[in-house]
Amino acid sequence: MPASTEAQPFFHRARVYYEDTDAGGVVYYVNYLKFMERARTERLRSLGFSQSQLACEDLLFVVHGSEARYLAPARLDDELLVTAEVVEVKRASLRFVQQVRRAADGCLLCEGRFQIACVRAESFKPRAIPEVMRDAFRCSGLPAVGE
Repeated sequence: MPASTEAQPFFHRARVYYEDTDAGGVVYYVNYLKFMERARTERLRSLGFSQSQLACEDLLFVVHGSEARYLAPARLDDELLVTAEVVEVKRASLRFVQQVRRAADGCLLCEGRFQIACVRAESFKPRAIPEVMRDAFRCSGLPAVGE
């Protein structure tokens, strides 16, 4: 599992499709959670870790807690910029802070906080985040806590 050492802001680009909208023509609220999930997955990938490879190594990340605030609507065909910033790494969990912005004007549409637990793929019991992964987050500018 290679790890990148570049410290830079991370964002994932997404597009709003018809299937993402509700009867009012705006993004259905739960779809913001999907956009943020994809950004977290891509954040891990940017550090050299794919979800499929981690599952083969008996490691999964699962959402343990979530919080979202909706500030403005996104609409059909909007391009979105979704951040995925890890603000805390503990022995068996990560905490992400995320934002969804409209690319055209930078308007903040939604923000969220997610507690992500590291578990064994077979049993769903907690397990330690591998040191190489914790090192990747440290090298991206994040101090490790809770060790």
